[in-house]
Amino acid sequence: MTHRTVESLADAAKPEDLFRGQWQHNRTSVLDEYKPYLDERWDEGCTNAWKLWEEIVPLGYRGSHDRVGAYLREKRASPRPVTAQPPAPRMVTRWILSRPETLTETEQLRLKTILANCPELDALTGHVRSFAQMLTERQGERLPQWLDAVRQDDLPSLHTLAAGIDRDRDAVIAGLTLPWSSGVVEGHVNRIKMLKRQMFRGAGFALFRKRIILAH
Repeated sequence: MTHRTVESLADAAKPEDLFRGQWQHNRTSVLDEYKPYLDERWDEGCTNAWKLWEEIVPLGYRGSHDRVGAYLREKRASPRPVTAQPPAPRMVTRWILSRPETLTETEQLRLKTILANCPELDALTGHVRSFAQMLTERQGERLPQWLDAVRQDDLPSLHTLAAGIDRDRDAVIAGLTLPWSSGVVEGHVNRIKMLKRQMFRGAGFALFRKRIILAH
Protein backbone atom coordinates (compact mmCIF):
# COMPACT_ATOMS: atom_id res chain seq x y z
CA MET A 1 0.00 0.00 0.00
CA THR A 2 1.04 3.59 -0.56
CA HIS A 3 1.47 6.03 2.29
CA ARG A 4 -1.66 7.92 1.19
CA THR A 5 -3.80 4.75 1.32
CA VAL A 6 -2.59 3.87 4.81
CA GLU A 7 -3.18 7.44 5.94
CA SER A 8 -6.78 7.44 4.63
CA LEU A 9 -7.47 4.15 6.43
CA ALA A 10 -6.04 5.47 9.67
CA ASP A 11 -7.98 8.76 9.51
CA ALA A 12 -11.37 7.21 8.69
CA ALA A 13 -13.76 7.46 11.63
CA LYS A 14 -16.26 5.08 10.04
CA PRO A 15 -16.37 2.79 6.96
CA GLU A 16 -18.49 5.29 4.98
CA ASP A 17 -15.59 7.75 5.04
CA LEU A 18 -13.67 5.42 2.70
CA PHE A 19 -16.34 5.42 -0.03
CA ARG A 20 -15.20 7.09 -3.24
CA GLY A 21 -16.45 7.47 -6.81
CA GLN A 22 -19.42 5.25 -7.61
CA TRP A 23 -19.52 4.02 -4.01
CA GLN A 24 -19.80 7.47 -2.51
CA HIS A 25 -22.95 7.43 -0.43
CA ASN A 26 -23.81 11.13 -0.75
CA ARG A 27 -23.39 11.65 -4.49
CA THR A 28 -26.06 13.77 -6.13
CA SER A 29 -28.95 12.28 -8.07
CA VAL A 30 -31.50 13.66 -10.54
CA LEU A 31 -34.11 12.62 -7.97
CA ASP A 32 -32.68 14.75 -5.12
CA GLU A 33 -34.71 17.82 -6.02
CA TYR A 34 -37.95 15.83 -5.79
CA LYS A 35 -37.25 13.83 -2.63
CA PRO A 36 -38.92 16.38 -0.31
CA TYR A 37 -42.10 16.00 -2.34
CA LEU A 38 -41.82 12.19 -2.24
CA ASP A 39 -41.17 12.30 1.51
CA GLU A 40 -44.27 14.44 2.05
CA ARG A 41 -46.46 12.16 -0.07
CA TRP A 42 -44.98 9.13 1.72
CA ASP A 43 -45.96 10.62 5.08
CA GLU A 44 -49.47 11.16 3.68
CA GLY A 45 -49.70 7.43 3.01
CA CYS A 46 -48.95 7.26 -0.73
CA THR A 47 -46.31 4.53 -1.21
CA ASN A 48 -47.00 3.51 -4.81
CA ALA A 49 -43.85 4.15 -6.85
CA TRP A 50 -45.64 4.34 -10.21
CA LYS A 51 -48.20 6.88 -8.95
CA LEU A 52 -45.52 9.04 -7.34
CA TRP A 53 -43.43 8.91 -10.52
CA GLU A 54 -46.45 10.15 -12.49
CA GLU A 55 -46.87 13.01 -10.02
CA ILE A 56 -43.30 14.32 -10.21
CA VAL A 57 -42.95 14.10 -14.00
CA PRO A 58 -45.13 17.23 -14.49
CA LEU A 59 -42.92 18.98 -11.90
CA GLY A 60 -39.91 18.53 -14.19
CA TYR A 61 -38.48 15.13 -13.23
CA ARG A 62 -36.81 13.46 -16.22
CA GLY A 63 -35.47 10.33 -14.55
CA SER A 64 -36.74 6.78 -14.73
CA HIS A 65 -39.48 5.08 -12.75
CA ASP A 66 -36.91 2.58 -11.46
CA ARG A 67 -35.01 5.30 -9.61
CA VAL A 68 -38.19 6.34 -7.80
CA GLY A 69 -38.88 2.70 -6.95
CA ALA A 70 -35.37 2.24 -5.58
CA TYR A 71 -35.75 5.30 -3.36
CA LEU A 72 -39.04 4.02 -1.95
CA ARG A 73 -37.55 0.55 -1.34
CA GLU A 74 -34.76 2.24 0.58
CA LYS A 75 -37.33 4.06 2.70
CA ARG A 76 -39.12 0.79 3.45
CA ALA A 77 -35.93 -1.03 4.42
CA SER A 78 -34.26 1.80 6.31
CA PRO A 79 -34.67 1.85 10.11
CA ARG A 80 -34.67 5.64 9.95
CA PRO A 81 -36.28 7.98 7.42
CA VAL A 82 -34.34 8.54 4.20
CA THR A 83 -34.07 12.24 3.51
CA ALA A 84 -32.90 14.23 0.52
CA GLN A 85 -29.42 15.69 0.41
CA PRO A 86 -29.52 19.21 1.92
CA PRO A 87 -29.42 21.95 -0.73
CA ALA A 88 -26.25 23.97 -1.09
CA PRO A 89 -26.18 27.39 0.64
CA ARG A 90 -25.80 29.08 -2.76
CA MET A 91 -29.01 27.43 -3.95
CA VAL A 92 -30.94 28.52 -0.85
CA THR A 93 -29.60 32.05 -1.33
CA ARG A 94 -30.89 32.08 -4.90
CA TRP A 95 -34.33 30.95 -3.74
CA ILE A 96 -34.48 33.72 -1.14
CA LEU A 97 -33.34 36.43 -3.59
CA SER A 98 -35.71 35.33 -6.36
CA ARG A 99 -39.27 36.53 -6.79
CA PRO A 100 -41.48 33.85 -5.16
CA GLU A 101 -43.61 33.52 -8.29
CA THR A 102 -40.55 32.63 -10.40
CA LEU A 103 -39.69 29.57 -8.28
CA THR A 104 -40.91 26.15 -9.33
CA GLU A 105 -43.35 24.28 -7.13
CA THR A 106 -40.57 21.99 -5.92
CA GLU A 107 -38.27 24.94 -5.08
CA GLN A 108 -41.05 26.64 -3.15
CA LEU A 109 -41.70 23.44 -1.20
CA ARG A 110 -38.02 22.95 -0.34
CA LEU A 111 -37.61 26.58 0.71
CA LYS A 112 -40.75 26.36 2.84
CA THR A 113 -39.34 23.29 4.60
CA ILE A 114 -36.01 25.02 5.27
CA LEU A 115 -37.62 28.18 6.64
CA ALA A 116 -39.95 26.16 8.88
CA ASN A 117 -36.90 24.61 10.55
CA CYS A 118 -34.88 27.84 10.92
CA PRO A 119 -36.66 30.87 12.44
CA GLU A 120 -33.64 33.11 11.86
CA LEU A 121 -33.54 32.30 8.15
CA ASP A 122 -37.31 32.77 7.96
CA ALA A 123 -36.99 36.26 9.46
CA LEU A 124 -34.08 37.08 7.13
CA THR A 125 -36.14 36.03 4.11
CA GLY A 126 -38.97 38.33 5.16
CA HIS A 127 -36.63 41.32 5.49
CA VAL A 128 -34.91 40.61 2.15
CA ARG A 129 -38.19 40.38 0.27
CA SER A 130 -39.58 43.45 1.99
CA PHE A 131 -36.52 45.46 0.96
CA ALA A 132 -36.77 44.12 -2.60
CA GLN A 133 -40.36 45.34 -2.75
CA MET A 134 -39.30 48.80 -1.56
CA LEU A 135 -36.61 48.88 -4.23
CA THR A 136 -38.68 47.72 -7.20
CA GLU A 137 -41.84 49.66 -6.31
CA ARG A 138 -40.01 52.84 -5.19
CA GLN A 139 -41.44 52.85 -1.65
CA GLY A 140 -38.61 54.66 0.11
CA GLU A 141 -40.97 56.07 2.73
CA ARG A 142 -41.14 52.55 4.22
CA LEU A 143 -37.40 52.47 5.00
CA PRO A 144 -37.66 53.69 8.66
CA GLN A 145 -40.27 51.02 9.35
CA TRP A 146 -38.04 48.39 7.71
CA LEU A 147 -35.04 49.43 9.82
CA ASP A 148 -37.10 49.16 13.01
CA ALA A 149 -38.31 45.68 12.03
CA VAL A 150 -34.73 44.55 11.33
CA ARG A 151 -33.53 45.69 14.76
CA GLN A 152 -36.25 43.67 16.49
CA ASP A 153 -34.78 40.37 15.24
CA ASP A 154 -31.58 38.72 16.43
CA LEU A 155 -29.75 39.06 13.11
CA PRO A 156 -26.35 40.72 13.77
CA SER A 157 -25.37 40.89 10.10
CA LEU A 158 -28.54 42.80 9.22
CA HIS A 159 -28.01 45.08 12.22
CA THR A 160 -24.66 46.07 10.72
CA LEU A 161 -26.36 46.80 7.40
CA ALA A 162 -29.08 48.81 9.13
CA ALA A 163 -26.48 50.90 10.96
CA GLY A 164 -24.73 51.68 7.67
CA ILE A 165 -28.01 52.71 6.03
CA ASP A 166 -28.91 54.89 9.01
CA ARG A 167 -25.72 56.91 8.59
CA ASP A 168 -26.92 58.00 5.14
CA ARG A 169 -30.66 57.52 5.55
CA ASP A 170 -31.80 60.52 3.49
CA ALA A 171 -29.71 59.47 0.48
CA VAL A 172 -30.98 55.87 0.67
CA ILE A 173 -34.60 57.01 0.90
CA ALA A 174 -34.03 59.24 -2.14
CA GLY A 175 -32.49 56.32 -4.03
CA LEU A 176 -35.50 54.11 -3.18
CA THR A 177 -38.01 56.82 -4.15
CA LEU A 178 -36.76 59.07 -6.96
CA PRO A 179 -36.55 57.94 -10.60
CA TRP A 180 -33.02 59.29 -11.16
CA SER A 181 -29.93 57.10 -10.93
CA SER A 182 -26.16 57.59 -10.92
CA GLY A 183 -25.72 54.32 -12.80
CA VAL A 184 -24.66 56.04 -16.04
CA VAL A 185 -22.00 58.08 -14.24
CA GLU A 186 -20.71 54.98 -12.44
CA GLY A 187 -20.48 53.23 -15.80
CA HIS A 188 -18.28 56.01 -17.21
CA VAL A 189 -16.07 55.92 -14.11
CA ASN A 190 -15.59 52.15 -14.44
CA ARG A 191 -14.73 52.51 -18.12
CA ILE A 192 -12.09 55.16 -17.34
CA LYS A 193 -10.61 52.91 -14.65
CA MET A 194 -10.44 50.05 -17.14
CA LEU A 195 -8.54 52.23 -19.65
CA LYS A 196 -6.17 53.36 -16.91
CA ARG A 197 -5.39 49.74 -15.97
CA GLN A 198 -4.81 48.83 -19.63
CA MET A 199 -2.24 51.64 -19.97
CA PHE A 200 -0.46 51.06 -16.67
CA ARG A 201 3.16 52.21 -17.18
CA GLY A 202 2.49 52.17 -20.91
CA ALA A 203 1.97 55.82 -21.88
CA GLY A 204 1.64 59.37 -20.59
CA PHE A 205 -1.36 61.51 -19.72
CA ALA A 206 -1.80 62.88 -23.24
CA LEU A 207 -2.45 59.46 -24.78
CA PHE A 208 -4.64 58.49 -21.83
CA ARG A 209 -6.76 61.64 -22.34
CA LYS A 210 -7.09 60.91 -26.06
CA ARG A 211 -8.25 57.35 -25.44
CA ILE A 212 -10.89 58.56 -22.98
CA ILE A 213 -12.20 61.11 -25.48
CA LEU A 214 -12.31 58.55 -28.31
CA ALA A 215 -13.99 56.01 -26.05
CA HIS A 216 -16.90 58.38 -25.54
